[in-house]
Amino acid sequence: MLRLVAAMCARRPWTVIAVWLVLIGAVAAAVLVFGRPTENSLSLPGSDAQRAADVQAKAFPGEADDASGTLVLHAAAGTLEDPARRDAMARAAERIEAVPHVRKATPASRQAGTVSADGRTGYLTIALDVRARDVDRALVRRIEDAAAPLDAAGVETVPGGRLAEAAERSGGAAREAGGLVVAVVVLLAALGGAVAAGLPIAMALAGLVCGVGAVGLLGHATAIPPVAATLATMIGLGVGIDYSLFVLSRYRTLLARGSAVPEAVRAAVTSSGASVVFAGATVVIALSGLLLGGVPVLRTLAWTSALVVAVAVAVAVTLLPAVLRVLGGRIDALRVRRGRGGSHAPSAVWERLGGRVTARPWRVLIGAAALLAVLTAPVTAMTLGQVDAGSDPAGSAPRRSYELMAEGFGPGSNGPLTVVAVPATKAAGPDDARITGLADSIRRTAGVAAVSAPRLGADGTAAVLRITPDTAPADPATADLVRRIRALPAAGAEVHVGGPVAAHADLADRAGSRMPLIIGVVLALCAAVLLPAFRAPVVAVKAAVMNLISIGAAYGALTAVFTWGWGVELLGLDGPVPIEGYVPMMLFAVLFGLSMDYEVFLLTAVREEWLRHGDDRRAVSGGLAATGRIISAAALIMVGVFAGFLPHHDPVIKMFGLGMAVAVAVDATVVRGLLVPSAMVLLGRANWWLPGWLDRVLPQSGIGSHAPPPPVADAPPPAAGRRESGDRPRTAGLP
Repeated sequence: MLRLVAAMCARRPWTVIAVWLVLIGAVAAAVLVFGRPTENSLSLPGSDAQRAADVQAKAFPGEADDASGTLVLHAAAGTLEDPARRDAMARAAERIEAVPHVRKATPASRQAGTVSADGRTGYLTIALDVRARDVDRALVRRIEDAAAPLDAAGVETVPGGRLAEAAERSGGAAREAGGLVVAVVVLLAALGGAVAAGLPIAMALAGLVCGVGAVGLLGHATAIPPVAATLATMIGLGVGIDYSLFVLSRYRTLLARGSAVPEAVRAAVTSSGASVVFAGATVVIALSGLLLGGVPVLRTLAWTSALVVAVAVAVAVTLLPAVLRVLGGRIDALRVRRGRGGSHAPSAVWERLGGRVTARPWRVLIGAAALLAVLTAPVTAMTLGQVDAGSDPAGSAPRRSYELMAEGFGPGSNGPLTVVAVPATKAAGPDDARITGLADSIRRTAGVAAVSAPRLGADGTAAVLRITPDTAPADPATADLVRRIRALPAAGAEVHVGGPVAAHADLADRAGSRMPLIIGVVLALCAAVLLPAFRAPVVAVKAAVMNLISIGAAYGALTAVFTWGWGVELLGLDGPVPIEGYVPMMLFAVLFGLSMDYEVFLLTAVREEWLRHGDDRRAVSGGLAATGRIISAAALIMVGVFAGFLPHHDPVIKMFGLGMAVAVAVDATVVRGLLVPSAMVLLGRANWWLPGWLDRVLPQSGIGSHAPPPPVADAPPPAAGRRESGDRPRTAGLP
């Protein structure tokens, strides 16, 4: 298939480029016209929190269809109940109701419980006629402008709830630009020319427009959380540059060896392009393992990230070769330094490292394992929870509204629980003994600050109570309160506890219980993909297991920073924060796939060397020397891209950025530079063992078997009694 693709790109490059330009333009235009809506919804089928939400939606139809928000009010002096301020609040409510998409604005009042005991803090409730995903910054600004009478009366107004989320939505252009600056510097150093350095970045941006743009457009059809687009951008930018870099470097190497441009394009696609396809496939497979998690938000994050990776692969094996065919030898134009044209040329530094690793494999293996054990050790203290707005940057709308609500109504007001009672028979009214008895039991429960008056559905089949905890949403004590309320005896009624805090607690429980299954399935699937790629069961299993090591180091870093608070202030946080329940599971899938990228490229070079001369030590040393420079450059680019998202205001994005940056850095240095080579040297010929029955089943062509031989000048002279370098090694049971 790749040979056909390569031939098409070499024969009709302008046609391929034109098709991509049309596609990029169409997606970009659609995004500009229709936008990219996002929605922070957390559904969890089968959970108690989801059951509560479903029963409430049925008992109170229409409430869940529209979005709502609040405008938090605070008087630094005096109270909100001063006559002048009550008048200003009434006028502000009228003006807000005149804003398009606002159905009703209800002023704060002590009777409704929306004014604090000291009278200084309250909130104006705003009902909207649009879905939550359609609430944007423009609507929030219009509401803030309409609240001008309150500002004139000396009342601070801050968007709260969904309005606060929309107020802080911003593009990631600055963060992406930071990652691109790192990429430019690394590419210039690695490739030595402005044209060559700019091409991978151009390819990555083309993939981002198509991939992330498509994800945004699909937000009109399904709920896509804001973190999905950010995570897809992080992954798409990193793999987009890396995949193009691998194909480009092979193309330049072939040109330097004297290949004609069309032949260099075809050979680059069928050799490095094959590695890119397999590497991208492992990322997609690892992400697909999240389908077993039973968590819709993880499924969304998985398919959106997989879509961007697939687009990056398509760009690297179609658009890039077509552009290379057009550029021809001009790929080395605008040189900024002199040097050999091929980035696949062996690196002296990595060649020396390979020699030392192969000379002392046991010492290197034990040292690398000890270092990785230290990096992974903190993971034993990892605890999962939920992040609340109290972790947002100081001065932001979510943080300020959170602080005002906590000051005026208590910390639990930022994360109220919803208790839904379903009587065995219809209740006659809110004062039904089964409902009032449940409310009294909840009031006596430790950790409960307040219980609202029950609301009964129109058909009498369900009652809803609003519970205010004593503790903040991110406090583990709040999740414990959810479990205590669920365990309360309720005679004659079925009780469910919902709300964001309860949903996050259920998510953390489910993620923890499903994690072993996902790890096992992803390991098995990726090993199954690598088996036909390298025709070596030991190599396939070893590659899958080795990837777990760099993921363990990422988990250790997350625990040390976010749970223990080591250096957390450097990330813009005030102190330790809980690790969001779904982050470890998502990180596992993403990092397993990304780590496999470097494993595939290293093993490709090792297999090529081994097929040439059959010497295991030489193959490992030569493979490390051939790929060390390019893998280091690719890893440095990806680390820079991921680290560029650490200043993001969302702590969850910080977690993804830190975890992915640490994992890639550890994987490309300690794991691929020391652990994998030393293990392969110790395994020796067992690396390439293949049972006869499996040899007959697997395809006869794997990755690395179609690579062009090195020029004669680069080949070492054959030793006495050794086969010539171009012969294929023959050993029983080996391919």
